[in-house]
Amino acid sequence: MSATNELNLKPTDLVEPPPAEVSIVQDVRGKEIARFYEEYREVVRLDQIAEVMKTAIISIEDYRFYQHGAIDIEGTIRALAKNLHAGGVSQGGSSITQQYVKQVLLNSADTKREKNKALEASYARKLNELRHAMAVEEKYTKDEILGKYLNIAYFGASAYGVEAAAKRFFGVSAAELTLPQAATLAGAVQDPNATDPNLGRKQRERLLNRRNVVLNRMAELGKITPAQAQEAKATKLGYKGTKFPGGCESSDYPYFCIYVRNEILQNPDFGKTAKAREDFLNRGGLTIKTTINPVMQAAADKAIRKWVHPSDNPVAAEALVQPGTGAIKAMAASRPYGRSKARNEISYNLVADAAHGGGVGLQAGSTFKTFTLLTALKQGMKVNDGLAAGAGFRASGYAAFQNCKGENIGDPSHTVTNDEGNPGWKTLQTGTWGSVNTFFMALEQKVGLCETIKTARSLGIHRSDGLKLLEFSTFTLGTNEMDPVTVANAYAAIGARGKYCTPMAITRITDRDGKVTDYRPKCRQALDPEVADAAADVLSGVFTKGTMRSVGGIGRDAA
Repeated sequence: MSATNELNLKPTDLVEPPPAEVSIVQDVRGKEIARFYEEYREVVRLDQIAEVMKTAIISIEDYRFYQHGAIDIEGTIRALAKNLHAGGVSQGGSSITQQYVKQVLLNSADTKREKNKALEASYARKLNELRHAMAVEEKYTKDEILGKYLNIAYFGASAYGVEAAAKRFFGVSAAELTLPQAATLAGAVQDPNATDPNLGRKQRERLLNRRNVVLNRMAELGKITPAQAQEAKATKLGYKGTKFPGGCESSDYPYFCIYVRNEILQNPDFGKTAKAREDFLNRGGLTIKTTINPVMQAAADKAIRKWVHPSDNPVAAEALVQPGTGAIKAMAASRPYGRSKARNEISYNLVADAAHGGGVGLQAGSTFKTFTLLTALKQGMKVNDGLAAGAGFRASGYAAFQNCKGENIGDPSHTVTNDEGNPGWKTLQTGTWGSVNTFFMALEQKVGLCETIKTARSLGIHRSDGLKLLEFSTFTLGTNEMDPVTVANAYAAIGARGKYCTPMAITRITDRDGKVTDYRPKCRQALDPEVADAAADVLSGVFTKGTMRSVGGIGRDAA
């Protein structure tokens, strides 16, 4: 006790943020579809760890763990004396409690400077660890400390905590570890990088030697018999290198997985800062329930495969969004996700906008004519009202169209022609059924370019690349680059009688402590129900009387 007084060792509270844990993503039925993590760790209770593992780690790291107090005076003072004589830290003498403290301080460090300070070989750091260790031993039982240490320790091969290490090294749970396996993991914690079996033959040889050192020590302490030690030493290392369940690349739903990941990283609902959101996802030990429906996803995949092959240069992408909730039920693309050019893979989210891992998008084309139709209906036009559509449309002057800044942007030098449909008198119905470009240019001029843009924005329309919408006269022809999720969701609002809901991928998050947070649809009435209904009725005719009549009625409401 006099030694501790001379060293001014008084308990100092240790701030213990929970160690990073794996977050699991589930489909709408609760089946796992992906995992996110900064450190692969699965926290387990002490009674879920094999007794032989506890014995092995105590034997090699702190054999008097259950006998000594907050500080192992015998080991620590001897080490400090030698270190002072050597002029540095030449000997460890760390108890398991001190090692736990060191891991907590290291894990709490945000900057490289803080991490280096937590690892520095200094007398001051050692004393600081001892002060924290005294407080930890006052706060917890020995069993609790041992459990915390085994869950926080790094074992090498990207395995944090004994459960992850048991699975990574041997393909078993911590509860199933055998004597040679437990001795291997106990030997790895001293210098996990030098004995990382994933790095090569030399590291495996070092790990095998460390295992045998542990077995000899266990026999020396009488924890196992010499015969048991010899039998265990005669076994091979047995490292399996079991792969951890991966992120989006290994998911059955990679594009949706990317969407979920980016939704959490970008949305302030999940943290006020980018760092807070990243820690929440990659360290939080969350269970994330999502909207994706396996049956609907299979249908979307099948529909794409029927027409576009993975080896094709053109790509197809599809999003299924539920009207009235904004729930994304499926996200499919014709090309597999990945980075292999030989396999024609793509490494971005073709189905979503840039904010959700997508690219610059594709021109939306005639899907944007709907926003001009809606604007006309909002302004009181009836479905049989119309105007004359020529074979070509050219603005009469610069003032023919104005953007939302009030600037004249008509282009009297360019003529728009028709890809489909015939010129002549067209109503809102017949002009839409024939997808007549010149009709919609004239209709947009009549109802106003800015009013059409406002209608589109009210339904969540924004460019895939995040830039402002281009406000040119050809807006109605879909010259802005879009993504399937955004456009599908805008149309879903029409199907929901004008109720627009923000695209939604996450319905529930359960944190590591079991706290549940439910996420509800965020909706607002963007259109009068009568306007949405009239537009839906006009658009449904495209399948029976218009450009999609070769498809005909498809057995359910469609627009």
